[in-house]
Amino acid sequence: MLRYTLMRLGIFAGCFLVVWGLVYSGIVPRGFGASNGMWMVLLALVLSAPISFVVLRKERDRASVKVVQRVDRMKAGFEASAAQEDGADDAARSTQGQAPQAS
Repeated sequence: MLRYTLMRLGIFAGCFLVVWGLVYSGIVPRGFGASNGMWMVLLALVLSAPISFVVLRKERDRASVKVVQRVDRMKAGFEASAAQEDGADDAARSTQGQAPQAS
């Protein structure tokens, strides 16, 4: 995920530099008053989003597979912990002479 995020930030930075160059060369109009910086950031975001979507497709798929695997491992750990807890609870109840309750 970190690699994907850094690549996405790199694409944004590249787009920002291109937009900055276009604005200061006069090809793209400047914003009104002090809004010039915000204008450049928004334009760079609009340009970098579709570029990132297309260029980083394989990296995004790789990252999502890793996230799914991590979530599956966590789910398995939670299920194993719950089963162990249920087993310990049933064992404690059986030693006290109580029948386990169905949930």
